[in-house]
Amino acid sequence: MQQRFYLELAEAGLRMPVGADLVLQEQAEPEAILLDAGRLGQVVAAAADRYATPLAFPLMDLRLEKADLLAFCGVAEEAADAFHFSEPPSESLIEELRGGAARPFSPRIQANQGAVRYIAESTGYVPVGMLIGPFSLMTKLVADPIAPVAMAGKGVTAEEDDGVRMVERCLELALLTVLRSARAQMAAGAKAMIVCEPAANTTYLSPRQLRGDSGLLERFVLEPNRRLRALLGEHGVDLIFHNCGVLTTDMVRQFAAELRPSVMSLGSSRKLWEDAAVVAREIVLFGNLPTRMFYSDSVMPVEEVTRLTLELRGKMAECGHPHILGSECDVLHVPEAAETIRRKVDAMLHAGRRPVV
Repeated sequence: MQQRFYLELAEAGLRMPVGADLVLQEQAEPEAILLDAGRLGQVVAAAADRYATPLAFPLMDLRLEKADLLAFCGVAEEAADAFHFSEPPSESLIEELRGGAARPFSPRIQANQGAVRYIAESTGYVPVGMLIGPFSLMTKLVADPIAPVAMAGKGVTAEEDDGVRMVERCLELALLTVLRSARAQMAAGAKAMIVCEPAANTTYLSPRQLRGDSGLLERFVLEPNRRLRALLGEHGVDLIFHNCGVLTTDMVRQFAAELRPSVMSLGSSRKLWEDAAVVAREIVLFGNLPTRMFYSDSVMPVEEVTRLTLELRGKMAECGHPHILGSECDVLHVPEAAETIRRKVDAMLHAGRRPVV
């Protein structure tokens, strides 16, 4: 795709949630669909159709790459979510993983890739892939990544501390795993890739250290994501960079300047009209209504959704930065609040628009 494509979507006033899960959970046997590439692709296409967007955003399931990596390490899929390395992975494991990129994926991941292929071959929508970012995957492999990352920022080396060695080597494993997943989705036909780095936030990365000369953001987030960005660029695949964590303005500025995404998706803790001042105008900002609260009428009544929608639209128009109004993250189905969530997504999509006669 060309960057002009995303700018034109913004100029046309596109609004959309990341809402494939809402459509999936309306189907009979949603768990079975997750293993059926054709049916899953139809769900993704139905979501794009419902929300009137050319972008076929897939499910945002950030557990898949961890399960893929741990399957290589002999950890059963049902145990993957709770698993953490108890000691630094060996260098030999890293080399074995590097050499094992051609191994089969799990049925669940193959279905995701098949859904991308379905969109590419059977619809007119833009097939979009989905990845967890390398840093965020690393944090899922370590029981307590915060302390060793902070120690690394103070200059402690892997030779001096097992914790620092743990996070450094897990980051290597994470990057290799993410690159493997990216290649497979591109081979299936993905023309854009959502890279989700929600852990690259002020909880895992000390703002005080970031203000100093620690090199933390560069070393743990920017450099591995630049390698991923370069791979996407080699294949002409656009980067949609997603981070719904709590960020500093300088983090937003560096993500935009160093990774140069086509679209940057940020969480509702950010004021996009202020971030527009530190993000190049050719990068489309996406989001960032507080959709995580849509399940609750007491916390987020539909009237407040309408107000926030109109405010965001107005502020972004005032600052003149290209913007696609959307959700701050994926909008997940909550059984007891399904109708409430749908009503608020509808408010987001239609607030301030003239009714069709």
